Amino acid sequence: MPTDQNSPVSRRKLGILAVVAGIAAVLVVVTGIRAREDSSEKLREWTDNQAIPTVAVVLPDARVLNATIDLPGRLEAYYRAPILARVSGYLKSWSVDIGAKVKAGEVIAEIEAPDLDQQLLQARADLASAEASAKLSEATLTRRKTLIASNFVSMQEIDERSADLSNKKAAVKSGQANVERLEALAGYKKITVPFDGVVTARDTDVGALINAGGGSGPAMFVISDISKLRVYVNVPQTYVPAIKIGAKAVISMPEYPNRTFDATVEASSQSVDVSSGTTRMQLALDNSKSELMPGGYANVRLSLQRDTVPLHIPASALIFNQNGLRVATVGNDDKVLFKTVTIARDLGKEIELGSGISPTDRVIVAPPDGIADGDQVRIAGAKGAKPARISERPDGKG
Repeated sequence: MPTDQNSPVSRRKLGILAVVAGIAAVLVVVTGIRAREDSSEKLREWTDNQAIPTVAVVLPDARVLNATIDLPGRLEAYYRAPILARVSGYLKSWSVDIGAKVKAGEVIAEIEAPDLDQQLLQARADLASAEASAKLSEATLTRRKTLIASNFVSMQEIDERSADLSNKKAAVKSGQANVERLEALAGYKKITVPFDGVVTARDTDVGALINAGGGSGPAMFVISDISKLRVYVNVPQTYVPAIKIGAKAVISMPEYPNRTFDATVEASSQSVDVSSGTTRMQLALDNSKSELMPGGYANVRLSLQRDTVPLHIPASALIFNQNGLRVATVGNDDKVLFKTVTIARDLGKEIELGSGISPTDRVIVAPPDGIADGDQVRIAGAKGAKPARISERPDGKG
């Protein structure tokens, strides 16, 4: 029967189909396992890449960001003379007040000194007495010498008279010197101006008791020459070599907010104050128009002259911890290397370094937390440096 004839063929086809289906199933399983292994490998690679931090680096900037330094300064008169009395007495009169312009040799006050006047009178009387005694001694010696030939006087007496005359003449010279001293002191009863200038202080008045030398009290007057001013500024030790004698400076004053004045460095103290670590420098400032006042505050902008151009890095690159002040650099093998640095100037967003790195060092702009020496990093912008986003995970999970 046909059914019996087709039965073996159907069984054979079913066997072939079963084998094919088994092979297909095996291929599907193998392919799935292979795909899962590939996905796992890519996931591991992605995870490893994510473990390596990506950092941005910069080379130290060698351009001069700011070739000047601003420091506070103080104005002083180029010449300043406190006027103290040389004689004691009472102030008889004064003729100038603060702000008055005066000339050298001008009399600005007079002291009444009755004690000194009496001492001068006594000294002159003593001098007249000494001169009279000397004249008498000289006349006596002359007369004695005329009697030597008659042997009326001895040579001993002549010698004694000669010695007496010498003593009398010495007394005359002493008296004359005393008179001249007191006359010189009497000349100081008139207070005169030592140089052309301005009266910047007066601390006395008519009838005030005046002590010779001033004692511990203030000066009677202060005379200042303000046609030229001295500007004193304390320069930090680090910048002293960069400020040369003759260097130019710009002075700004709070009372002239829209103006500046030119000054020149004249001198340096050539020493460092141990309490402040600064060196005092003196600048000369023309004030022929009398616009500036001694004693005033000034902002001094000094020009710096450097033998080498300093290096600058972003302020965010600095790391300060128990190991000191350092920056993180990236070596040729893309591994982190910390270097200790010193700061010359803090310019805000930029830091001027004194030492520690070279112009070829790749400095990490913002070192991540926990970074250590020898850590492997990737440079932002370099090939393969861009980290994958979360949605790009190889396993397709978001």
